[in-house]
Amino acid sequence: MENFEVINPTRIVFGKDQLDRLPILLKDQNVKNILLVYGGGSVKKIGLLDKVLKKLVDFELTEFPGVEANPEYDTLIKGAELAKEKNIDFILAIGGGSVIDGVKFMSGAINYKGNPWDVLKRKEGCVFTSAVPFGTILTLPATGSEANSGAVISRKSLKAKLTMGGPLFFPVFSFCDPSLVASLPKRQLANGIIDAFMHTLEQYITYPTENLLQEREAEGILSTLIEVANVVDHPSDYKLASNLMHCATHALNGNLRCGVPTDWTTHMIGHELTALFDIDHARTLAIIAPRLWERKFTDKQEKLTQYGKRVWNLEGTNEEIAREAIQKTEMFFHGLGVSTKLSEYTSEFKGAEVIICDLFSERGWTQMGERKSIDLDDISAIIQSSF
Repeated sequence: MENFEVINPTRIVFGKDQLDRLPILLKDQNVKNILLVYGGGSVKKIGLLDKVLKKLVDFELTEFPGVEANPEYDTLIKGAELAKEKNIDFILAIGGGSVIDGVKFMSGAINYKGNPWDVLKRKEGCVFTSAVPFGTILTLPATGSEANSGAVISRKSLKAKLTMGGPLFFPVFSFCDPSLVASLPKRQLANGIIDAFMHTLEQYITYPTENLLQEREAEGILSTLIEVANVVDHPSDYKLASNLMHCATHALNGNLRCGVPTDWTTHMIGHELTALFDIDHARTLAIIAPRLWERKFTDKQEKLTQYGKRVWNLEGTNEEIAREAIQKTEMFFHGLGVSTKLSEYTSEFKGAEVIICDLFSERGWTQMGERKSIDLDDISAIIQSSF
């Protein structure tokens, strides 16, 4: 088992009818001025914003709506400037992973003296050294951002999508109410399932390790997501919704990576496809993952075989099981109504591999994956095979 160190200070308040705890937890933090951050109008339409406002009558409130599905840098800078102007001492994110990611960036940018874009570009010496504390009220189970310290920020003007994170960016608390799933459309639920599924697979489809517990935990999440996938047709079923939300949180709260190798190449390519073509993040993962596994089949065959046997209950030779496991995964995505071909999302796909490989080369991402064996030729071939 590999060495690891893990800490997760986020308090998860899971279940329905828990908002009475909100003012109590805020007073525990000596909060006075809160910035309420949310996306479009959905939190108003479902009545969640009104419920939150009624719980926060003892606090000074400033609202900042309009955070995009892929949180946009320029929007978030405006939010950070507003927070500074209003002397905000706590931020409350109400929404899914995009809103929460946006708040993580804002929390660091508020008091940063330099150019926050330099932090995202990882310019030498440029890091957030403080962050305004924040909490979350989760509306969409998908990214696990409610329980981790990472974020992904977009800047459309530069066709860029960059990651950030660190110990400063764990939420103080996160309210996870599965009853809110009932208000979500099928597309978002399908995306959420795929997001959680792929977060798990990025930490699992590598090579066998001696950390038997982490492998079984990953397999448990994958099997549960398959079992509850019909939540897309039954979003008000509390059993299905609560298990989806619980899986999505555990897929990326830091536990699965303990003592095991991880990949994340699919995510890195997927981020660029979203930046280039505005494709939903989860759908870019569904496009790339099967093609990456086919390209690096020899490296990943042992874990694909284990995945096929334990999660999909497949039989045959090891190679047959591994290849069928890829097919089963792709069929699972198709069953959720998600295409796995880039050419079905955009007619401008030609040349995408050149643009992405050039970006990766500039960033020094020339040896990727759990074995550092995925090079730029592999990246190009994987993208082209997705056409």
